[in-house]
Amino acid sequence: MRTAARACTHMRENGRVTSATRQPETPAAALPTRLIATDLDGTLLRDDKSVSPRTVAALAAAEEAGIEVFFVTGRPARWMDVVSDHVHGHGLAICGNGAAVVDLHGGPGAHRFVKVRELARDNALDAVGLLRDVAPGTVYAVEQTYGFYQEPDYPKLHMEIPDTLAPAEDLLAPDAPGAGEPVLKILAFHPEIDPDAFLTLARLAIGDRANVTRSSPSALLEISGPGVSKASTLALCCAERGISHEQVVAFGDMPNDVEMLTWAGRSYAMGNAHPDVLAAASGQTVANNEDGVAVVIERLLMERDR
Repeated sequence: MRTAARACTHMRENGRVTSATRQPETPAAALPTRLIATDLDGTLLRDDKSVSPRTVAALAAAEEAGIEVFFVTGRPARWMDVVSDHVHGHGLAICGNGAAVVDLHGGPGAHRFVKVRELARDNALDAVGLLRDVAPGTVYAVEQTYGFYQEPDYPKLHMEIPDTLAPAEDLLAPDAPGAGEPVLKILAFHPEIDPDAFLTLARLAIGDRANVTRSSPSALLEISGPGVSKASTLALCCAERGISHEQVVAFGDMPNDVEMLTWAGRSYAMGNAHPDVLAAASGQTVANNEDGVAVVIERLLMERDR
């Protein structure tokens, strides 16, 4: 069996964790499921951002059966109060595509960071410069543990007003506003390039200086620290709990879910998923608006009772 990723107990982690891929030597069905990892938008949440009563009941039944539930989302830590409302007070969320783990116990206003895997400012500056060279017209925003900053031309894509408007190079400078807080990820938007083409272009340009993915239907990229992804942070959390990848069932719908779905012993693409997600997952369920996550959890619990 593949060696588990080293558990990290520090608030900030600068070491690189390589992404894991599924190892087929142990059939996932042969081991009991111990953890469910699910994306939120387009997966657990319906398009109106609600969680259906059926899904709430399925999550509660899983927890009653001793299965942990992790919410693994591209949403930033600054939206975790909103997530806490959505998930009805469940425990832990991996947010920012793996950049942070947040404890949701206590409800809105009471969450705390359990783990932060920051994007070093030097790496962020390199990524910004390289992407500017190959994709002129790209505009940026910077997400930190407690702050959101953007360039003046960055479009209004998010619900809050930015703390500061300035060029990305100034926002990432050593004396920038919020310089004492970790950078979780950079957002890069282009108004004209095809989203998948923009992702490919950025990955080639940035290389191993950062991890680049996307979860939006628009040409909006999410740039995190090297090796930081939903998969690698989930692997760390599972290693800390003595849970192997074969004991994880994962759900997702967009390219930022691909590594997590490949890593998990059993994984499901939503019926509304991106083609890359359909190719990566070991199974498929119905769309988010048809309670696709709940459908699988219900079946999984029935299998356990046989």
